[in-house]
Amino acid sequence: KAAGEISRAGRRVEICATDLRSLEGCETVLTTLESTYGKIDILINCAGATKGGLFLETPDELWEDGFALKFYGAVRTTRLLWPKLKESHGTVVNIIGGFARTPDPDFMIGGAVNAAFANFSKALAGLGLRDDVNVNAIHPGITVTDRMQELFEGRAKLAGTSVKEAKQTSVDRDGLRRLGQPDDVAELACFLCTQEARHIQGTAISVDGGATSGVY
Repeated sequence: KAAGEISRAGRRVEICATDLRSLEGCETVLTTLESTYGKIDILINCAGATKGGLFLETPDELWEDGFALKFYGAVRTTRLLWPKLKESHGTVVNIIGGFARTPDPDFMIGGAVNAAFANFSKALAGLGLRDDVNVNAIHPGITVTDRMQELFEGRAKLAGTSVKEAKQTSVDRDGLRRLGQPDDVAELACFLCTQEARHIQGTAISVDGGATSGVY
């Protein structure tokens, strides 16, 4: 669907459907990129499907799966593409999430994965200084996507309310003007890939409408 929208906008787009939870899947990305484009300028790590739920009812398998896709998938893909990014003086943008900074007892897997991913991103930015690769992270807040719909359904089930009520509770709790939209995140990601943003390095920027109450 996304590829169709991009094509209709007059842009070239290629698809590589693979499972980023495995090393083999990440290697497929590199192979496809090399055969299709050769040069690699930008890597945006934006895969994740961590599950929420009650801690005592969350088995090891869900913890392992959460780290496998969002954390290890990003680590492996970045490691594989880094030499190409170094050659092009490229850019890495990691889409992480506000739970890295604001833990939630009903979303422990996502919070733990995001915190690890944020630490990795900061360390990677240090390597980026050596190799002239720009590295930054984005922490989206509550953003209206299919993925977020699933999370709200889980929250509504735990609270015994409707999905609509769960969404409104989140907005009211944080005093937000509205829920986030994908374009809110996309606009920042695009800017971080420009030369105008080249002096922004090793930074994690929240796009959450002011929901994060801490300084950092």
